[in-house]
Amino acid sequence: MLQYLSATCVYPVSSAPLKNGVIAMESDGTIHAVMSAEMAAQSGIENIKHYAGILIPGFINTHCHLELSHLFQRIPQHTGLQGFVQQVIKFRSTPDAEVLAAMEIADQNMYANGIVAVGDISNGILSKDIKSKSKIVYHTFVETMGFNPAQASAIMARAILLKETFAPLRASIVPHAPYSVSPALFAGLKEYSERGENLLSMHNQETADENLFFEKKEGSFLKLYEFLGLDISAFPASGKSSLQTVLPQMPQGKTLLVHNTLSTAADISFAEAMNNNLFWCVCANANLYIEDKLPDVHLWKNAGLKVTLGTDSLASNHQLSILSEMRVLQENLTGPGIVFDDLLLWATLNGAEFLGLADTLGSLAPGKKPGIVLLEGMDGEQINLQTTLTRLI
Repeated sequence: MLQYLSATCVYPVSSAPLKNGVIAMESDGTIHAVMSAEMAAQSGIENIKHYAGILIPGFINTHCHLELSHLFQRIPQHTGLQGFVQQVIKFRSTPDAEVLAAMEIADQNMYANGIVAVGDISNGILSKDIKSKSKIVYHTFVETMGFNPAQASAIMARAILLKETFAPLRASIVPHAPYSVSPALFAGLKEYSERGENLLSMHNQETADENLFFEKKEGSFLKLYEFLGLDISAFPASGKSSLQTVLPQMPQGKTLLVHNTLSTAADISFAEAMNNNLFWCVCANANLYIEDKLPDVHLWKNAGLKVTLGTDSLASNHQLSILSEMRVLQENLTGPGIVFDDLLLWATLNGAEFLGLADTLGSLAPGKKPGIVLLEGMDGEQINLQTTLTRLI
């Protein structure tokens, strides 16, 4: 038996918003139809549950670090990336029981916050049990890092074993960031990815010093390598930005570039010409938490990029909420051009497409089971501090 939900406005995402639209849904949450108010009236449908607010599909969080949930409120804001990395390393010895408890709470909170799928960075197997039991669909990105080329083969071997251990859960092997992966390790990743589909994700250009290191071998990254005890004497400056240096070394498959805070128009043009299957993730709260700077998202939209949203981790965020990410972007983006429809597309369908889940998630369409979220208290199409979220399905 079908149930019917309606609201002041229904946003299918894949088509135009419907004022007083109606969603016909099966008992398991599968959408049977999305109708205009007129169509529902002509069909003689009764027992429609109506809400004063807007109905949207569940959110897709394309970048998260569930493993760092135990670091909530432990790392000060505005440390800069280098200081942040050092603080994360400091807490590596946290007992597994504490890490697991924090991850479980974070998973439950994401579900309550309307998130239906997550692209999650993992460096170990500890999160597998939580992901296996979760109501959220996870894709695990097994992260590789190592700037010593002599260790590349061993790092790849460990990553392949970890990915296999995550089975039957979805997982792939990815580079951490341009500044933490040697050319030899990039070569190993490329060789592995060419054997079959390997969904990729990489932190990119979070801080000006990342570009400075690749362009001139200068800046605070030198102190970070010293802190890590790494000998980088053999590393040659490329004279190019970090993205333009390493992207040619990467596989050409579907790839999510995360943060991109310092990516320029030249970087974007170069990257899009090299790989026509790129997605660009913004983690607004984390960008402000660590570097107190946001990327030029207007530039992204004008360039026609496929944009997604992420929360990063509770080490760099006060909550794991895509709605909060949307609100912060609305509050901080000045000038015309980016509207609620854009943010909603980035928060739902684009992320589902990147994760390969668009057949079932990301939009309100017949045959999909995307979850349904109710937003109330918006000022027109403006999200504010009074906006509330209720997960209906």
